[in-house]
Amino acid sequence: MPAEPKTRPTEASVPDFIAAVENPRRRVDAEAVNALMTEVSGEPAVLWGPSIIGYGSYRGPTGDWPIIGFSPRKANLVLYVSRDFDGAEDLLARLGKHKTSVGCLYVNRLDDLDPAVLRELVERSVARMRAGNPATAGC
Repeated sequence: MPAEPKTRPTEASVPDFIAAVENPRRRVDAEAVNALMTEVSGEPAVLWGPSIIGYGSYRGPTGDWPIIGFSPRKANLVLYVSRDFDGAEDLLARLGKHKTSVGCLYVNRLDDLDPAVLRELVERSVARMRAGNPATAGC
């Protein structure tokens, strides 16, 4: 039986966490992504562990995870989104400057992305997760 993840929802304040982001550009980007993911998911933002802001949750093979989320890291803004849906590769091709790994998108600046494509990616990711096909969590 797999171990439960160490990253769990906390009671910490998401606004306080975002306000404490040192880099002003990263802080502004985090505020914008938080607004987008809150609106699209319809879920309140919750701090998972010390640095992931997540929305909603699902039960995956290793425990509970947010259905979508992000982390304003020093090096990048990391978006935790599902890409397990038809048309995902096309969206990524049109998204703008980013890098990917298993379940993450790494972005230097939100200004590097097409906002309409980002919104569609977030909308389709949330829909896919709610349809019961969880993406691989973690980076």
